[in-house]
Amino acid sequence: MSFRLQPAPVARPNRCQLFGPGSNTKLFAKMAASAADVINLDLEDSVAPSDKDAARANVIAAIDAVDWNTKTLSVRINGLDTPYWYRDVVDLLEQAGDRLDQIMIPKVGCAADVYAVDALVTAIERAKGRTKPIAFEVIIESAAGIAHVEEIAAASPRLQAMSLGAADFAASMGMQTTGIGGTQDNYYMLQNGAKHWSDPWHWAQAAIVAACRTHGVLPVDGPFGDFSDDDGYRAQAWRSATLGMVGKWAIHPKQIALANEVFTPSEAAVAEARAILAAMEAAKANGEGATVYKGRLVDIASIKQAEVVVRQSDMIASSA
Repeated sequence: MSFRLQPAPVARPNRCQLFGPGSNTKLFAKMAASAADVINLDLEDSVAPSDKDAARANVIAAIDAVDWNTKTLSVRINGLDTPYWYRDVVDLLEQAGDRLDQIMIPKVGCAADVYAVDALVTAIERAKGRTKPIAFEVIIESAAGIAHVEEIAAASPRLQAMSLGAADFAASMGMQTTGIGGTQDNYYMLQNGAKHWSDPWHWAQAAIVAACRTHGVLPVDGPFGDFSDDDGYRAQAWRSATLGMVGKWAIHPKQIALANEVFTPSEAAVAEARAILAAMEAAKANGEGATVYKGRLVDIASIKQAEVVVRQSDMIASSA
């Protein structure tokens, strides 16, 4: 391993990020009472242009008026290519209280996009005497974003999470699909005349995970559009978790339980990880660098793998 070690990301539960439009105040209390780890109040895609000002005022009022418990509270601002984003940032930081944890920046295409928001946020924090620094999450949803994903991951010490926005990403890439996440009908291989569907988002997710892990950022899978397809959501989430992502968006309340199920290590997985750690401790006590566990070799690398599962389980349990 390089002597420049990977920094650890922030230790917070991020299994499910629940989205709701800032224009629909009736949803806020329900979102706060949900089992989602992160709440994303949206000022962007789910809010019509004519409702932007009202949605922003709704969100500012709700930040302090609603009991969000211990959830990470995030607001998705409008894109930097719109006339709305600067007012989103200014009003949020000048008018809302300290309960706001994070700003989500959509459609980030390069590190300069993050720098622009960071500069504005920093100036307002200093001017208003805000003592709690605002964190950032960015969404990769363009060809430029994935091409510059590593420089984006390193763009600001405020950056805590990065998500893949499948729909806009597909449009930017010119992909011939209208699906949001999941396997796509025409993305398949043939073997002996039988179709086998692979994952068109896999390479982008892997690039995001690598960039995030290099720079201590949480990698998060984005939306799955067909909220009537529980099995499809669960399958996409399992693929994401296996690649190293820590959670997934929910665009409908029924998806919360599915995300929490997948991104919470099972009792069996935790028991297996602890048993591997115990086997390696016994091996080290005998002066051995490796041992056999259930018929397979385990060594120092196995400790690191098992520790990922145990740390995730312990962090979720301590925050419950």
